[in-house]
Amino acid sequence: MIAPTVSRRLPLVWLALHRRRRMLLGLLLGIVVFETLIVVITSTVPPGQLFGARRTPPGAFKAFSGSNGDVSIASYPGLLGAGLTHPFWIALQLTVIGSLGAAAVAADVESGTIELLMTRPVSRRRLLAERAGALMAASVLMNAAATLTIALGVALSSELRAAVPEGGVFAAGLLGCALTFSLAGPVLAVSAFTRRRAYVVGAAVTLGAVGFALNFIALAWSPVASLRYVSPFHYYTPGDALAHGGVPWASLGVLVAVGAVGLLVAFRLLERRDLAI
Repeated sequence: MIAPTVSRRLPLVWLALHRRRRMLLGLLLGIVVFETLIVVITSTVPPGQLFGARRTPPGAFKAFSGSNGDVSIASYPGLLGAGLTHPFWIALQLTVIGSLGAAAVAADVESGTIELLMTRPVSRRRLLAERAGALMAASVLMNAAATLTIALGVALSSELRAAVPEGGVFAAGLLGCALTFSLAGPVLAVSAFTRRRAYVVGAAVTLGAVGFALNFIALAWSPVASLRYVSPFHYYTPGDALAHGGVPWASLGVLVAVGAVGLLVAFRLLERRDLAI
């Protein structure tokens, strides 16, 4: 009896999620299975053995463990962090952001249904706000699924419990939500500006792929080390959070600020846009 009441209050949120329920269910299952595999590998194979005896992974591998500090991928926090920065993890998150970001505005403009929607008593701000809410709800759900899977794995393994602080997993999950928000804001701005959903999906993939590549190159090649500051993955450090158990509030603030600016730009663009063209 509660669901119908809530759906009447936020119809566009629930409609957006309902239309993509099969996709979201498949992505949730995929991220749970993947993180379970990461936990199993981490708890059964000593991290040092993955890279050979007496070998230290290159510094650029910090990009794969989600660290800007002293956390090596050849460690329990580093391997678990790799599960939260792996290209597969990134691809799942970008699928959610690209799909729901395109559906926010651009998909309706491309299909010609935006004019029909605007004939109903739905303001532009409400349209964007509720659909942005659906995107963020799906992203939080994805991060929660990954976080709880890792948390359960850590709780069941004495070796992982000794190496990963109790709050580290949830700090990493909070950073994951901030990262997806930092990507979702600009993607929504693109959706509010363009009339092609393909452009929105392309923007999501570009932000994720280029951002990760910049951080990797900056860590691998010292002459361009300053490039890391323009990548969201420089501020997304789940490996450090897993190792130290604390939330890097400055990095979290940067990610949230980028997402908020992108969202504000999206509202501004949609208010000024002629939806007929």
